[in-house]
Amino acid sequence: MTVTTARKWRGRFADLRMAGLADESRPGRRMAELVLTESERAELTRWARRAKTAQFLALRAKIVLRCAEGATNLQVAEDLGIGQDTVSRWRARFIEDRLDGLADEQRVGRPPSILLDRVEDIVVATLESTPGRDTHWSRASMAQRTGLSKSTIGRIWKKFDLKPHLQDSFKLSTDPQFVDKVVDVVGLYHNPPERAVVLCVDEKSQIQALDRSQAVLPMMPGMPERHTHDYLRHGITSLFAAFNIADGTVISALHRRHRAIEFRKFLITIDKAVPAELDVHLVCDNYATHKTEEVQKWLARHPRFHVHFTPTGSSWMNQVERWFGLLTDKLIRRGVHTSVQALERDIRAWIETWNEKRDRSPGPRPPTRSSTPSPTTSKRSPHRTPKRGRNLAALFQAQNTRAAAVNAYTSSRQPERPAAGRDDHGRGSVAVNPAFAAAASCVGATDR
Repeated sequence: MTVTTARKWRGRFADLRMAGLADESRPGRRMAELVLTESERAELTRWARRAKTAQFLALRAKIVLRCAEGATNLQVAEDLGIGQDTVSRWRARFIEDRLDGLADEQRVGRPPSILLDRVEDIVVATLESTPGRDTHWSRASMAQRTGLSKSTIGRIWKKFDLKPHLQDSFKLSTDPQFVDKVVDVVGLYHNPPERAVVLCVDEKSQIQALDRSQAVLPMMPGMPERHTHDYLRHGITSLFAAFNIADGTVISALHRRHRAIEFRKFLITIDKAVPAELDVHLVCDNYATHKTEEVQKWLARHPRFHVHFTPTGSSWMNQVERWFGLLTDKLIRRGVHTSVQALERDIRAWIETWNEKRDRSPGPRPPTRSSTPSPTTSKRSPHRTPKRGRNLAALFQAQNTRAAAVNAYTSSRQPERPAAGRDDHGRGSVAVNPAFAAAASCVGATDR
């Protein structure tokens, strides 16, 4: 410490005592006073608190509100976690321009060469007019009309998400019973009836046996598989399919023609494939073949068949359509067949493989439904038969188990019949072998 410093504070203390040791106010530029009106305070408070306000504007409003409370620039900067220069800038801007000063100023740069009215003209012309006898605009035709470059037209269309070169399709069903049919079909998918199988039935008609005019070039690194654009036709066939919604298996038949006679034959095929104790619910579209008098008579003679029609123009609700798409993508589109017989042979093999994969699938199987509890399981048993619709695989398994039980009983039956009593129905009762009793219990639990 220097002698001058000691002399200064000695004299200050001698004159003012303790008050002389405090720092005096330092000279400098005086900070302008910031006073808010009621309307300004309300607007700034709304900007600062509203969730949808831009963050930069909310921060500037908070700076002005804290400065209006009498806080210094340093205090405001520390409270809001920003720099002191930022507080000083927006304090001065608000004092000079009030609320308008908190907005961003016009930034430097070249003014737009294409005004908004010209952009509006391009958008309106794209949406509401066509170029002469053409059906839609292109970048070249719109550029020729407006005198702008094709890249400028492309940027404007991209900004407004306009794509004149694209066209999509739609279909509105005119069926007066649209809602009722949708509820019927969708309800059948989500809650199938008890002791019934639900099959989605349709035809894939006129499948062409096509042979390429030259050999197909196989895929190579950096090059896809290639085939010639021209082909040789060797005839057509039609595939009738019934898709089981429970397990994904398919009942199919191939016919060279597509008439009501072939559809009736396919119904007979379904009737033979589905066990007799199950009702059959068919989901079909409104194709005329499905509604002929011959088909209606056949359905009347087989009351276990119930037909559910999809709404007009809504065949997409039929799940077999998706299966047809898989068949087309996996086999038909890229297949090469020199005869109809070869095509039908490949289709049958593909369907057999499909059904085998469904049978070997490790995923959960649709459980069976039971109206009465199983005698071998208690009410609280976690293994009791769930009340859900069964599928064909469960039925075939039940039949196989029943046949095995009968064979076991036949082989182990005693030569002499024990004394017979009477059961509850007035029929004779027989003492049963214990091995057969256990097998019969399993059959009953599976069959219910």
